Amino acid sequence: MGSLAIGQRSLGDPRIGFPLWPPLTDGCPRTSTADVAYPVDVDYDYERAGAELYPALLPPLPAPGLGEGRTPLVELEPGVFVKDESRNPTWSHKDRLNRCTVSAAVGVGAAGVVVASSGNHGASAAAYAARAGLPCVVITGPEPQPGVVAFLRAYGAVVMAVPWEGRWPLMRRIAERAGLHPVSSTTVTHTGHPFGPEGYKTIAYEIHADLGTPEAVFVPTGYGELLYGIAKGFTELRRLGRARRVPRMIACEPAAAAPLVKALREGVPAAHVEVGATDAGSIVSPVSGYRGVLAVRSSDGRALAVTDPQLRAAQAELARAGLWTELAGAAGLAGLRALGPVEGPVVCVATSSGLKNPVRDSAPAPAVVTDWAQAARILTASGHFQL
Repeated sequence: MGSLAIGQRSLGDPRIGFPLWPPLTDGCPRTSTADVAYPVDVDYDYERAGAELYPALLPPLPAPGLGEGRTPLVELEPGVFVKDESRNPTWSHKDRLNRCTVSAAVGVGAAGVVVASSGNHGASAAAYAARAGLPCVVITGPEPQPGVVAFLRAYGAVVMAVPWEGRWPLMRRIAERAGLHPVSSTTVTHTGHPFGPEGYKTIAYEIHADLGTPEAVFVPTGYGELLYGIAKGFTELRRLGRARRVPRMIACEPAAAAPLVKALREGVPAAHVEVGATDAGSIVSPVSGYRGVLAVRSSDGRALAVTDPQLRAAQAELARAGLWTELAGAAGLAGLRALGPVEGPVVCVATSSGLKNPVRDSAPAPAVVTDWAQAARILTASGHFQL
């Protein structure tokens, strides 16, 4: 059985439907306003769904994959599990999304893909575009990390450094003029690509296969696509009678912005905020999207704002357990530690590798050891050895 996708539906009004093709990358044209863009969602013929979830409950995937998914669920301590998404091909959760979005580009016969990203999303989009034989343009912020640029260019991507406020307008113009398929948001509040969160559903399928339904899932959150995708996956499992409930979805945002926290507090579909200083740049955002609100409300979850010190403490805790994550990737565990003990098993999603940390986080080179006395001093200073 192939994909059972039958169309797109508006999240602004689920009664409104659209054909499956083309993907509505500008959100719902009937419910969106000048201030709020409502995403559209992929709908399926659930009545025909059998035992196999793949590829039935994913959109059509004409682009070849890179072995994404099936990442390990590591028990950090009794009842606390880490879903380690750094084990994906480009070392982040974005590979699940881009298998779907680049497939959409192939499906519509696009000349290539364009993405606005300074990190994980851009690297992943470039890799999957290369795999599909498509050119890729990545629009970064004004000062991209040298390692990120090298990563992008290794896949043959065209890299453009642009002031933050100019990234989305330039992406829209490139898409229109060059016939490229946009694989990140183009709208006033975040909608993202309709096929993207479908890839994230597979995280829920894998957690359920390994653990059943946890009490809560703590998710590093920028725009809320990952949060929503995991929630949708569990919602589908419940709809199909495989899970009794959906876990509480806990969004963990950098305190330097936290637009979803604001949107939920004010009861609005999306919010704009000023962005402060943070080293969790890959999930900090001045605007939220309606998907995050839906995921939290429908699961009786909540949104948390975590500080950089809390993120660093969580990152260090994961490292002591053998898991090296990007600072932003530790936000799920930081949220759990900030909230306090939760009864029942919980899952913290770790989104990306520590290799994605800013260059300023790089450790200095060790001194060259030339004699035993110097080696002994280093060993003793570590606190692990008595010589």
